[in-house]
Amino acid sequence: MSPDARNAWFRTLGQLALVLVAGLGIGLLIGQPWPALTVAALGVVAWHYWKLRHVLLRLTARQRLQPPQGVGVWNELDRLLFRSQSEMRARKRRLLSMLRAYRAAAAALPDAVVVVERNNQRVLWFNEAATPLLGLHFPQHQDASIVTTLQPLPMASWLAAGRNAEPMTDVASPVNPDLRLNLRLIPYSDELWLLVARDVTRTMRLEHMRRDFVANVSHELRTPLTVVHGYLEMLDPADNPDWAPMLAEMQRQSQRMTQLVEDLLTLSRLEARETLPEEHVAMAPMLSTLRREAEALSQGKHRITVGDEAGVDLWGSNKELHSAFSNLVANAVRYTPAGGEIAVRFAVDAGGGATLSVRDSGYGIPAAHLPRITERFYRVSTSRSRESGGTGLGLAIVKHVLGLHGARLEIASEVGKGSTFACRFNPDRVHARESHPIAATSP
Repeated sequence: MSPDARNAWFRTLGQLALVLVAGLGIGLLIGQPWPALTVAALGVVAWHYWKLRHVLLRLTARQRLQPPQGVGVWNELDRLLFRSQSEMRARKRRLLSMLRAYRAAAAALPDAVVVVERNNQRVLWFNEAATPLLGLHFPQHQDASIVTTLQPLPMASWLAAGRNAEPMTDVASPVNPDLRLNLRLIPYSDELWLLVARDVTRTMRLEHMRRDFVANVSHELRTPLTVVHGYLEMLDPADNPDWAPMLAEMQRQSQRMTQLVEDLLTLSRLEARETLPEEHVAMAPMLSTLRREAEALSQGKHRITVGDEAGVDLWGSNKELHSAFSNLVANAVRYTPAGGEIAVRFAVDAGGGATLSVRDSGYGIPAAHLPRITERFYRVSTSRSRESGGTGLGLAIVKHVLGLHGARLEIASEVGKGSTFACRFNPDRVHARESHPIAATSP
Protein backbone atom coordinates (compact mmCIF):
# COMPACT_ATOMS: atom_id res chain seq x y z
CA MET A 1 0.00 0.00 0.00
CA SER A 2 1.31 3.42 -0.94
CA PRO A 3 1.83 6.12 1.73
CA ASP A 4 -1.04 8.24 0.30
CA ALA A 5 -3.43 5.28 0.44
CA ARG A 6 -2.33 4.40 3.98
CA ASN A 7 -2.86 8.01 5.16
CA ALA A 8 -6.26 8.13 3.48
CA TRP A 9 -7.26 4.87 5.18
CA PHE A 10 -6.31 6.15 8.63
CA ARG A 11 -8.10 9.47 8.07
CA THR A 12 -11.27 7.61 7.08
CA LEU A 13 -11.06 5.44 10.18
CA GLY A 14 -10.56 8.56 12.32
CA GLN A 15 -13.61 10.20 10.72
CA LEU A 16 -15.68 7.07 11.35
CA ALA A 17 -14.63 6.97 15.00
CA LEU A 18 -15.45 10.68 15.49
CA VAL A 19 -18.94 10.22 13.99
CA LEU A 20 -19.68 7.25 16.22
CA VAL A 21 -18.32 9.04 19.35
CA ALA A 22 -20.37 12.15 18.49
CA GLY A 23 -23.51 10.03 18.07
CA LEU A 24 -22.87 8.28 21.39
CA GLY A 25 -22.32 11.67 23.13
CA ILE A 26 -25.59 13.06 21.77
CA GLY A 27 -27.39 9.91 22.86
CA LEU A 28 -26.04 10.27 26.40
CA LEU A 29 -27.23 13.88 26.53
CA ILE A 30 -30.74 12.98 25.52
CA GLY A 31 -30.80 9.78 27.56
CA GLN A 32 -30.99 7.47 24.49
CA PRO A 33 -27.39 6.33 23.83
CA TRP A 34 -28.07 3.13 21.81
CA PRO A 35 -30.68 4.54 19.42
CA ALA A 36 -28.43 7.57 18.81
CA LEU A 37 -25.40 5.28 18.16
CA THR A 38 -27.52 3.18 15.78
CA VAL A 39 -28.61 6.27 13.84
CA ALA A 40 -24.98 7.43 13.60
CA ALA A 41 -23.88 3.96 12.34
CA LEU A 42 -26.69 3.92 9.76
CA GLY A 43 -25.63 7.39 8.63
CA VAL A 44 -22.03 6.15 8.16
CA VAL A 45 -23.27 3.16 6.09
CA ALA A 46 -25.52 5.40 3.97
CA TRP A 47 -22.63 7.77 3.33
CA HIS A 48 -20.39 4.88 2.25
CA TYR A 49 -23.11 3.51 -0.04
CA TRP A 50 -23.47 6.95 -1.59
CA LYS A 51 -19.69 7.06 -2.20
CA LEU A 52 -19.85 3.53 -3.69
CA ARG A 53 -22.61 4.64 -6.07
CA HIS A 54 -20.44 7.55 -7.09
CA VAL A 55 -17.55 5.16 -7.91
CA LEU A 56 -19.86 2.92 -9.96
CA LEU A 57 -21.07 5.95 -11.94
CA ARG A 58 -17.49 6.93 -12.66
CA LEU A 59 -16.69 3.38 -13.85
CA THR A 60 -19.70 3.27 -16.21
CA ALA A 61 -19.41 6.86 -17.46
CA ARG A 62 -17.99 7.24 -21.00
CA GLN A 63 -16.67 10.74 -20.44
CA ARG A 64 -13.60 11.50 -18.41
CA LEU A 65 -14.65 12.97 -15.01
CA GLN A 66 -12.15 14.80 -12.88
CA PRO A 67 -11.88 13.27 -9.38
CA PRO A 68 -13.29 15.44 -6.58
CA GLN A 69 -10.93 17.18 -4.19
CA GLY A 70 -10.66 15.91 -0.65
CA VAL A 71 -9.10 13.40 1.66
CA GLY A 72 -10.10 9.92 2.62
CA VAL A 73 -10.31 6.45 1.16
CA TRP A 74 -13.03 7.26 -1.37
CA ASN A 75 -11.22 10.30 -2.71
CA GLU A 76 -8.01 8.25 -3.02
CA LEU A 77 -9.99 5.55 -4.80
CA ASP A 78 -11.40 8.17 -7.19
CA ARG A 79 -7.91 9.42 -7.98
CA LEU A 80 -6.61 5.86 -8.54
CA LEU A 81 -9.52 5.06 -10.87
CA PHE A 82 -8.96 8.27 -12.79
CA ARG A 83 -5.28 7.44 -13.20
CA SER A 84 -6.04 3.85 -14.28
CA GLN A 85 -8.61 5.05 -16.80
CA SER A 86 -6.15 7.57 -18.20
CA GLU A 87 -3.43 4.95 -18.55
CA MET A 88 -5.88 2.50 -20.14
CA ARG A 89 -7.00 5.10 -22.65
CA ALA A 90 -3.38 5.90 -23.45
CA ARG A 91 -2.63 2.20 -24.01
CA LYS A 92 -5.71 1.85 -26.15
CA ARG A 93 -4.64 4.81 -28.30
CA ARG A 94 -1.18 3.27 -28.72
CA LEU A 95 -2.67 -0.10 -29.66
CA LEU A 96 -5.02 1.53 -32.16
CA SER A 97 -2.13 3.48 -33.61
CA MET A 98 -0.05 0.30 -33.94
CA LEU A 99 -3.00 -1.55 -35.47
CA ARG A 100 -3.51 1.22 -38.04
CA ALA A 101 0.21 1.13 -38.84
CA TYR A 102 0.13 -2.65 -39.29
CA ARG A 103 -2.96 -2.47 -41.48
CA ALA A 104 -1.37 0.28 -43.55
CA ALA A 105 1.81 -1.78 -43.91
CA ALA A 106 -0.19 -4.87 -44.90
CA ALA A 107 -2.17 -2.82 -47.41
CA ALA A 108 1.05 -1.43 -48.90
CA LEU A 109 2.55 -4.89 -49.43
CA PRO A 110 2.71 -5.93 -53.09
CA ASP A 111 2.11 -9.55 -52.02
CA ALA A 112 -1.33 -10.88 -51.23
CA VAL A 113 -1.69 -11.83 -47.55
CA VAL A 114 -4.67 -13.93 -46.42
CA VAL A 115 -5.37 -15.08 -42.85
CA VAL A 116 -7.04 -18.51 -42.96
CA GLU A 117 -8.66 -20.37 -40.09
CA ARG A 118 -7.11 -23.81 -39.86
CA ASN A 119 -10.08 -25.94 -38.79
CA ASN A 120 -12.71 -24.95 -41.35
CA GLN A 121 -10.35 -23.17 -43.80
CA ARG A 122 -12.32 -19.91 -43.78
CA VAL A 123 -10.95 -16.55 -44.87
CA LEU A 124 -10.69 -14.28 -41.82
CA TRP A 125 -8.82 -11.31 -43.29
CA PHE A 126 -6.94 -10.29 -46.44
CA ASN A 127 -5.09 -7.20 -47.63
CA GLU A 128 -5.76 -5.08 -50.69
CA ALA A 129 -3.27 -6.94 -52.90
CA ALA A 130 -5.39 -10.10 -52.55
CA THR A 131 -8.04 -8.53 -54.80
CA PRO A 132 -6.03 -8.22 -58.06
CA LEU A 133 -3.91 -11.33 -57.40
CA LEU A 134 -6.44 -13.79 -55.93
CA GLY A 135 -9.81 -12.18 -56.70
CA LEU A 136 -10.85 -11.72 -53.06
CA HIS A 137 -13.36 -8.92 -52.36
CA PHE A 138 -14.66 -7.51 -49.09
CA PRO A 139 -17.18 -8.36 -47.67
CA GLN A 140 -18.14 -10.97 -50.26
CA HIS A 141 -15.33 -13.36 -49.38
CA GLN A 142 -15.19 -12.60 -45.66
CA ASP A 143 -15.65 -15.94 -43.84
CA ALA A 144 -15.80 -17.75 -47.20
CA SER A 145 -14.09 -21.09 -47.83
CA ILE A 146 -10.58 -20.57 -49.21
CA VAL A 147 -10.83 -23.85 -51.16
CA THR A 148 -13.99 -22.76 -52.98
CA THR A 149 -12.84 -19.19 -53.47
CA LEU A 150 -9.49 -19.97 -55.08
CA GLN A 151 -10.67 -22.61 -57.53
CA PRO A 152 -9.25 -24.13 -59.75
CA LEU A 153 -6.08 -24.08 -57.60
CA PRO A 154 -5.61 -27.40 -55.71
CA MET A 155 -6.04 -25.76 -52.33
CA ALA A 156 -7.65 -28.72 -50.52
CA SER A 157 -4.72 -31.11 -50.94
CA TRP A 158 -2.22 -28.30 -50.40
CA LEU A 159 -3.79 -27.14 -47.12
CA ALA A 160 -4.10 -30.75 -45.99
CA ALA A 161 -0.29 -30.95 -45.91
CA GLY A 162 -0.25 -28.19 -43.25
CA ARG A 163 3.23 -27.39 -42.00
CA ASN A 164 4.72 -29.78 -44.58
CA ALA A 165 3.14 -27.98 -47.54
CA GLU A 166 5.71 -27.10 -50.19
CA PRO A 167 5.41 -23.69 -51.92
CA MET A 168 3.30 -23.69 -55.07
CA THR A 169 5.56 -22.13 -57.70
CA ASP A 170 4.54 -20.66 -61.03
CA VAL A 171 0.77 -21.24 -60.85
CA ALA A 172 -1.84 -19.25 -62.72
CA SER A 173 -3.86 -16.69 -60.79
CA PRO A 174 -7.54 -17.72 -60.35
CA VAL A 175 -8.65 -14.25 -61.42
CA ASN A 176 -6.17 -13.62 -64.27
CA PRO A 177 -4.52 -16.56 -66.09
CA ASP A 178 -1.78 -14.23 -67.40
CA LEU A 179 -0.52 -13.67 -63.86
CA ARG A 180 1.89 -16.26 -62.47
CA LEU A 181 1.93 -16.64 -58.70
CA ASN A 182 4.10 -18.21 -56.05
CA LEU A 183 2.02 -19.37 -53.04
CA ARG A 184 3.39 -20.07 -49.57
CA LEU A 185 1.57 -21.37 -46.51
CA ILE A 186 2.90 -20.12 -43.14
CA PRO A 187 1.31 -21.64 -39.99
CA TYR A 188 1.89 -18.92 -37.40
CA SER A 189 -0.35 -20.34 -34.67
CA ASP A 190 -2.31 -23.48 -33.83
CA GLU A 191 -5.55 -22.04 -35.23
CA LEU A 192 -4.44 -19.66 -37.98
CA TRP A 193 -2.50 -19.94 -41.24
CA LEU A 194 -1.01 -17.19 -43.32
CA LEU A 195 -1.33 -17.56 -47.09
CA VAL A 196 1.14 -15.38 -49.01
CA ALA A 197 0.84 -15.01 -52.80
CA ARG A 198 3.58 -13.26 -54.77
CA ASP A 199 3.36 -12.09 -58.35
CA VAL A 200 6.27 -13.74 -60.21
CA THR A 201 5.06 -12.98 -63.73
CA ARG A 202 7.98 -10.68 -64.51
CA THR A 203 10.48 -13.10 -62.99
CA MET A 204 9.08 -16.00 -65.01
CA ARG A 205 9.11 -13.90 -68.17
CA LEU A 206 12.74 -12.96 -67.60
CA GLU A 207 13.55 -16.60 -66.87
CA HIS A 208 11.96 -17.65 -70.15
CA MET A 209 13.88 -14.94 -71.98
CA ARG A 210 17.13 -16.09 -70.40
CA ARG A 211 16.39 -19.70 -71.25
CA ASP A 212 15.55 -18.85 -74.87
CA PHE A 213 18.65 -16.67 -75.16
CA VAL A 214 20.94 -19.43 -73.87
CA ALA A 215 19.29 -22.01 -76.13
CA ASN A 216 19.51 -19.79 -79.22
CA VAL A 217 23.12 -18.78 -78.60
CA SER A 218 24.13 -22.37 -77.92
CA HIS A 219 22.38 -23.53 -81.07
CA GLU A 220 24.05 -20.83 -83.17
CA LEU A 221 27.47 -21.77 -81.78
CA ARG A 222 27.09 -25.31 -83.00
CA THR A 223 27.84 -24.52 -86.65
CA PRO A 224 31.05 -22.46 -86.22
CA LEU A 225 32.36 -24.92 -83.65
CA THR A 226 31.71 -27.81 -86.03
CA VAL A 227 33.60 -25.99 -88.79
CA VAL A 228 36.54 -25.16 -86.52
CA HIS A 229 36.66 -28.69 -85.18
CA GLY A 230 36.53 -30.11 -88.70
CA TYR A 231 39.42 -28.01 -89.96
CA LEU A 232 41.47 -28.90 -86.89
CA GLU A 233 40.92 -32.58 -87.64
CA MET A 234 42.19 -32.04 -91.18
CA LEU A 235 45.48 -30.56 -90.00
CA ASP A 236 48.20 -33.16 -89.68
CA PRO A 237 50.75 -32.47 -86.91
CA ALA A 238 53.30 -34.46 -88.87
CA ASP A 239 53.48 -31.70 -91.49
CA ASN A 240 54.92 -29.33 -88.92
CA PRO A 241 56.04 -30.94 -85.64
CA ASP A 242 56.38 -27.54 -84.01
CA TRP A 243 52.63 -27.04 -84.32
CA ALA A 244 51.73 -30.37 -82.74
CA PRO A 245 51.29 -29.08 -79.14
CA MET A 246 49.25 -26.10 -80.33
CA LEU A 247 47.00 -28.23 -82.53
CA ALA A 248 46.46 -30.72 -79.71
CA GLU A 249 45.48 -27.91 -77.32
CA MET A 250 43.19 -26.33 -79.92
CA GLN A 251 41.46 -29.66 -80.52
CA ARG A 252 41.04 -30.22 -76.80
CA GLN A 253 39.53 -26.77 -76.25
CA SER A 254 37.32 -27.16 -79.32
CA GLN A 255 35.95 -30.42 -77.95
CA ARG A 256 35.42 -28.79 -74.58
CA MET A 257 33.48 -25.90 -76.14
CA THR A 258 31.40 -28.39 -78.11
CA GLN A 259 30.59 -30.28 -74.91
CA LEU A 260 29.74 -27.01 -73.17
CA VAL A 261 27.29 -26.10 -75.95
CA GLU A 262 25.69 -29.54 -75.79
CA ASP A 263 25.29 -29.27 -72.01
CA LEU A 264 23.73 -25.82 -72.33
CA LEU A 265 21.25 -27.10 -74.89
CA THR A 266 20.43 -30.07 -72.67
CA LEU A 267 19.87 -27.83 -69.66
CA SER A 268 17.69 -25.42 -71.65
CA ARG A 269 15.63 -28.31 -72.97
CA LEU A 270 15.10 -29.68 -69.46
CA GLU A 271 14.14 -26.27 -68.05
CA ALA A 272 11.53 -25.83 -70.78
CA ARG A 273 9.79 -29.13 -69.95
CA GLU A 274 7.33 -29.76 -67.14
CA THR A 275 7.00 -33.52 -67.56
CA LEU A 276 8.98 -36.41 -69.03
CA PRO A 277 7.83 -39.60 -70.77
CA GLU A 278 6.77 -42.38 -68.43
CA GLU A 279 8.88 -45.31 -69.62
CA HIS A 280 10.02 -48.55 -68.07
CA VAL A 281 13.62 -47.93 -66.99
CA ALA A 282 15.40 -51.27 -66.66
CA MET A 283 18.01 -50.68 -64.00
CA ALA A 284 20.13 -53.82 -64.57
CA PRO A 285 21.16 -52.78 -68.12
CA MET A 286 21.46 -49.18 -66.90
CA LEU A 287 23.96 -50.16 -64.21
CA SER A 288 25.94 -52.28 -66.66
CA THR A 289 26.18 -49.32 -69.01
CA LEU A 290 27.32 -47.04 -66.19
CA ARG A 291 30.03 -49.54 -65.25
CA ARG A 292 31.33 -49.68 -68.83
CA GLU A 293 31.35 -45.88 -69.11
CA ALA A 294 33.19 -45.53 -65.79
CA GLU A 295 35.81 -48.12 -66.83
CA ALA A 296 36.33 -46.44 -70.19
CA LEU A 297 36.77 -43.03 -68.56
CA SER A 298 38.98 -44.37 -65.79
CA GLN A 299 41.26 -46.39 -68.10
CA GLY A 300 42.15 -48.75 -65.28
CA LYS A 301 43.24 -46.03 -62.83
CA HIS A 302 40.47 -46.65 -60.28
CA ARG A 303 38.74 -49.53 -58.56
CA ILE A 304 35.12 -49.43 -59.72
CA THR A 305 32.33 -51.49 -58.14
CA VAL A 306 28.66 -51.60 -59.16
CA GLY A 307 26.09 -53.21 -56.88
CA ASP A 308 22.39 -53.82 -57.58
CA GLU A 309 20.73 -54.62 -54.26
CA ALA A 310 17.27 -53.36 -55.13
CA GLY A 311 15.84 -55.88 -57.59
CA VAL A 312 13.42 -53.20 -58.86
CA ASP A 313 13.10 -50.92 -61.87
CA LEU A 314 11.98 -47.31 -62.22
CA TRP A 315 9.35 -45.35 -64.11
CA GLY A 316 10.72 -42.37 -66.00
CA SER A 317 12.74 -41.29 -69.01
CA ASN A 318 15.51 -43.70 -69.98
CA LYS A 319 17.48 -41.03 -71.81
CA GLU A 320 17.31 -38.38 -69.10
CA LEU A 321 18.00 -40.73 -66.20
CA HIS A 322 21.00 -42.19 -68.02
CA SER A 323 22.26 -38.64 -68.59
CA ALA A 324 21.93 -37.83 -64.87
CA PHE A 325 23.51 -41.06 -63.62
CA SER A 326 26.30 -40.82 -66.20
CA ASN A 327 27.11 -37.27 -65.07
CA LEU A 328 27.50 -38.42 -61.47
CA VAL A 329 29.73 -41.34 -62.45
CA ALA A 330 31.86 -39.16 -64.74
CA ASN A 331 32.32 -36.58 -61.98
CA ALA A 332 33.38 -39.29 -59.56
CA VAL A 333 36.03 -40.54 -61.99
CA ARG A 334 37.28 -37.03 -62.85
CA TYR A 335 37.67 -35.87 -59.26
CA THR A 336 39.13 -39.05 -57.77
CA PRO A 337 42.92 -39.46 -57.91
CA ALA A 338 44.43 -42.56 -59.51
CA GLY A 339 44.21 -45.56 -57.23
CA GLY A 340 40.97 -44.37 -55.62
CA GLU A 341 37.67 -46.22 -55.35
CA ILE A 342 34.30 -45.50 -56.99
CA ALA A 343 31.19 -47.42 -55.88
CA VAL A 344 27.80 -47.28 -57.62
CA ARG A 345 24.98 -48.78 -55.55
CA PHE A 346 21.28 -49.18 -56.28
CA ALA A 347 19.14 -50.13 -53.26
CA VAL A 348 15.58 -49.95 -51.91
CA ASP A 349 14.79 -47.47 -49.12
CA ALA A 350 12.88 -48.29 -45.95
CA GLY A 351 9.83 -46.33 -47.12
CA GLY A 352 9.50 -48.20 -50.41
CA GLY A 353 11.50 -45.81 -52.56
CA ALA A 354 14.81 -46.47 -54.27
CA THR A 355 18.23 -44.78 -54.20
CA LEU A 356 21.07 -44.83 -56.67
CA SER A 357 24.24 -43.59 -54.97
CA VAL A 358 27.68 -42.84 -56.37
CA ARG A 359 30.44 -42.83 -53.76
CA ASP A 360 34.06 -41.88 -54.42
CA SER A 361 37.23 -41.55 -52.38
CA GLY A 362 38.30 -38.34 -54.07
CA TYR A 363 39.19 -34.87 -52.87
CA GLY A 364 35.88 -34.16 -51.14
CA ILE A 365 33.89 -30.94 -51.10
CA PRO A 366 34.14 -28.33 -48.30
CA ALA A 367 30.86 -27.87 -46.41
CA ALA A 368 30.66 -24.19 -47.41
CA HIS A 369 30.30 -25.17 -51.09
CA LEU A 370 27.61 -27.85 -50.72
CA PRO A 371 24.55 -25.51 -50.80
CA ARG A 372 25.69 -24.09 -54.18
CA ILE A 373 27.25 -27.13 -55.76
CA THR A 374 24.27 -27.73 -58.10
CA GLU A 375 24.27 -24.19 -59.51
CA ARG A 376 25.25 -23.92 -63.15
CA PHE A 377 28.92 -23.05 -63.72
CA TYR A 378 29.63 -23.17 -59.98
CA ARG A 379 33.04 -24.69 -59.33
CA VAL A 380 34.68 -25.67 -56.08
CA SER A 381 38.14 -25.57 -57.69
CA THR A 382 38.31 -23.78 -61.03
CA SER A 383 41.75 -25.06 -62.02
CA ARG A 384 40.94 -28.67 -61.13
CA SER A 385 37.64 -28.53 -63.05
CA ARG A 386 39.31 -27.22 -66.18
CA GLU A 387 42.04 -29.80 -66.01
CA SER A 388 39.48 -32.58 -65.73
CA GLY A 389 37.45 -31.28 -68.68
CA GLY A 390 34.27 -30.47 -66.77
CA THR A 391 31.80 -27.85 -67.99
CA GLY A 392 30.31 -26.91 -64.61
CA LEU A 393 26.79 -27.92 -65.78
CA GLY A 394 26.71 -31.62 -64.91
CA LEU A 395 25.15 -31.33 -61.45
CA ALA A 396 22.69 -28.69 -62.66
CA ILE A 397 21.52 -31.17 -65.30
CA VAL A 398 21.26 -33.92 -62.68
CA LYS A 399 19.18 -31.70 -60.40
CA HIS A 400 16.73 -30.79 -63.18
CA VAL A 401 16.36 -34.39 -64.36
CA LEU A 402 15.63 -35.60 -60.84
CA GLY A 403 13.23 -32.72 -60.26
CA LEU A 404 11.22 -33.73 -63.33
CA HIS A 405 11.03 -37.24 -61.87
CA GLY A 406 9.90 -36.03 -58.45
CA ALA A 407 13.22 -37.19 -57.00
CA ARG A 408 15.89 -35.35 -55.06
CA LEU A 409 19.67 -35.21 -54.99
CA GLU A 410 21.41 -35.56 -51.62
CA ILE A 411 25.12 -34.79 -51.26
CA ALA A 412 27.38 -35.84 -48.40
CA SER A 413 31.07 -35.01 -48.52
CA GLU A 414 34.12 -34.61 -46.33
CA VAL A 415 37.38 -33.07 -47.45
CA GLY A 416 40.03 -35.72 -47.96
CA LYS A 417 37.58 -38.62 -47.59
CA GLY A 418 35.45 -38.37 -50.71
CA SER A 419 31.81 -37.67 -51.57
CA THR A 420 28.51 -39.51 -51.96
CA PHE A 421 25.83 -38.36 -54.40
CA ALA A 422 22.47 -40.07 -53.81
CA CYS A 423 19.46 -39.93 -56.17
CA ARG A 424 16.38 -40.73 -54.08
CA PHE A 425 13.17 -41.76 -55.87
CA ASN A 426 9.72 -41.86 -54.29
CA PRO A 427 7.80 -45.17 -54.05
CA ASP A 428 5.51 -44.22 -56.95
CA ARG A 429 8.56 -44.34 -59.26
CA VAL A 430 9.50 -47.89 -58.24
CA HIS A 431 8.11 -51.16 -59.58
CA ALA A 432 9.26 -54.77 -59.36
CA ARG A 433 11.22 -56.58 -62.06
CA GLU A 434 11.67 -60.24 -62.82
CA SER A 435 15.33 -60.16 -63.85
CA HIS A 436 18.04 -61.00 -61.30
CA PRO A 437 20.21 -58.18 -59.95
CA ILE A 438 23.78 -57.88 -61.13
CA ALA A 439 26.55 -58.67 -58.69
CA ALA A 440 29.18 -56.24 -57.57
CA THR A 441 32.01 -56.13 -60.09
CA SER A 442 35.39 -54.57 -60.46
CA PRO A 443 37.90 -54.46 -63.33
